[in-house]
Amino acid sequence: MSILITNAVILPCDAAMSVIEGGYVHVEGDALKAVGAGPAPEIAGAEIIDAGGDIVMPGMINPHCHMAMTLFRGLGEDVDDRLYRYVLPMERKFVTPEMVRAGTALAALELIEGGVTTVADMYYYETEVGRVVDRAGFRGVVGQTIADFDPPDHRTIDEGFALVEELVAEFAGHARVVPSIAPHAPYSTDIAVMNRVARWADDHPDVPVQIHLAEMDSEMEWCARNHGLRPVEVVEKAGLLRKGLICAHCLHVSESDIEKMAHARVCVAHNARSNAKAGRGIAPVETMRRAGIPVGIGTDGPMSGNTLDLFSQFAPVTMFQKLLGHSRKPMPAVEVLRMATIEGARVLGLDDRIGSLEPGKQADLVRIDVSAPRMQPIYDYYASLVFSAMPVDVRDVMVAGKWLMRGREVLTLDRKKVMRDALQVAAAFKAEMARIDAAG
Repeated sequence: MSILITNAVILPCDAAMSVIEGGYVHVEGDALKAVGAGPAPEIAGAEIIDAGGDIVMPGMINPHCHMAMTLFRGLGEDVDDRLYRYVLPMERKFVTPEMVRAGTALAALELIEGGVTTVADMYYYETEVGRVVDRAGFRGVVGQTIADFDPPDHRTIDEGFALVEELVAEFAGHARVVPSIAPHAPYSTDIAVMNRVARWADDHPDVPVQIHLAEMDSEMEWCARNHGLRPVEVVEKAGLLRKGLICAHCLHVSESDIEKMAHARVCVAHNARSNAKAGRGIAPVETMRRAGIPVGIGTDGPMSGNTLDLFSQFAPVTMFQKLLGHSRKPMPAVEVLRMATIEGARVLGLDDRIGSLEPGKQADLVRIDVSAPRMQPIYDYYASLVFSAMPVDVRDVMVAGKWLMRGREVLTLDRKKVMRDALQVAAAFKAEMARIDAAG
């Protein structure tokens, strides 16, 4: 099937971050056939879509998320010890395959509506996450978490690895769902487990590895107390600091850490909004990127950052770097969009297939309506996207040549069922919180 999108402002997010006004995109099957300026060629039998001057750009990429935790969104926000009072006990009690399916579906609906076409996820029962991602029609790097704090889906590390094997067996070779192994963090796996992950990864080079790294003061203290090292050094000692490792957060990294990370060719998922909300600090994003480390923009889990709206991450990403530099110059808007598209694809090792609108790549794209008053006038398309655009402006979403959303209607999910299932779980959460509060 051929689709020809005409009369569009094309932001290919290629190496030059070019802008094509009055351009067209030709989709053939699941791939991009042509992207160009001026009048579109005549293609027999093609569906013609007049974009009316709207922006057409690559689908955005969220390289760090915990999708099923949509169901914990807003829970106990003003309670200092909410993690131990509510979240961990409720995870152990309620996190089941059914709950993960419900929370992931809610996240999928939000991500598609916000123009995100690829997400990297870390959570439990991750095979269920992969199945929801597959049904919803978008792309996912789905990471089965391994941890030693009695998580909901495995009591032993051996059981955790068995879940990874199950995930890989189901999704190996899948066109859109990439299985991944996700040791939770240095403090929740320690060197022995991370070393086992490293050896497992040596035998499974096509399976990405995800980890939380250098995120919190308590993590820094744990690494210093138990190993006399910094978190990056602990991961290095375990043999896991390696090419393609997807490191979430990386707030507390020194110049020496960054040198080690760059030499090892790791990648970083930056979560500015979530980190700021928790008061954890500002990641040295510009320093890491100057060192050659690819950095993408993540939302983190919706319990931490509340929203899976990537647009709402953009302003914090640039503003925090401007604060560090005491200037408007750091992190220009065009670089933010680069991080959200082609650089995010590099973080996930998928930049040969997605992240830019270039012939031969997969047809993952979004159309953004520019008619809202807050979007006008437009002097710089990248600045307008970073500082003015919202998910409601995303009109159409395509992945692999298939429309997932047209005219704001998601076509691959039953909205009423998704909301009903999520609110049913939320009702059980509310009852449990009331019970905990009554017990003091």
